Amino acid sequence: MRLDRPPRFAYVALALLAIVFATPLVWMVLTSVKPPEQLVSRPHQVLPDQWRWDNYPQAVSSMPYYRYLRNSLLLCAGSVAGTLLSCSLVAYGFARLNWPGRDLVFGLVIATMLLPWHATMIPRFLLLRELGLYNTLWALVLPTFLGEAFYIFLLRQFFLTIPSELADAARLDGCSEWGIYWRIVLPLSRPALATVALLQFVAAWNDYGGPLLYLSDPEKFPLSYGLEQFVSAYSSETHLLMAASVLFTVPMVLLFFLTQKTFIRGIATSGIKG
Repeated sequence: MRLDRPPRFAYVALALLAIVFATPLVWMVLTSVKPPEQLVSRPHQVLPDQWRWDNYPQAVSSMPYYRYLRNSLLLCAGSVAGTLLSCSLVAYGFARLNWPGRDLVFGLVIATMLLPWHATMIPRFLLLRELGLYNTLWALVLPTFLGEAFYIFLLRQFFLTIPSELADAARLDGCSEWGIYWRIVLPLSRPALATVALLQFVAAWNDYGGPLLYLSDPEKFPLSYGLEQFVSAYSSETHLLMAASVLFTVPMVLLFFLTQKTFIRGIATSGIKG
């Protein structure tokens, strides 16, 4: 047996595991194109008797889908921009700058990952309300400009893999720390930045607690919260619920498949050096 290749049973096990995880998604897609009568009379039948693609237009017309989609895209774009800017700057300071107490402060930043979101929920709500940001999308976007411990750690680990000789040569040529960060470190860190952007995009897209806490105007609801409102209004319309769920899920699935190589590369190269 060759030692440089996994045994065949490993591929079989991975294929079976993939089928298990894909089954709910496939079932959701098939249910979304079934006629409502079949869901009542034969709910466990896998294939639809009649492919009802008009369930999707009906689901879209049953809720302000495009308004929810616009709000979600705005939230995701703002959150990704804030996360990349703040976390990359902080990670550069921890990875490339020597200053007293750096390791201690870095440990404190990492320790904040132990705090659950519920522990800071009320203080954050009170602060944002005092700032006049309640019921605005800024209440969800602005905190991302203050950094996230996990992303800071991820980017710091990647920045440490960049040869320090590049920065030293740039300093000899008169380049400032900002220039080194912007012209050298960031261009060489595209896999890690893409990974952080993807993770934050998915987190902002799926966020339900934030809109539930900070938004009260239906005009500002994103898809995650709008879908919950749709479920409450059409709880008996299973075919429409599944169609709406597919519309919510498919963008994330396509995004992952389009960026999986960069994502895997970023994750694999972000923990090489401690």
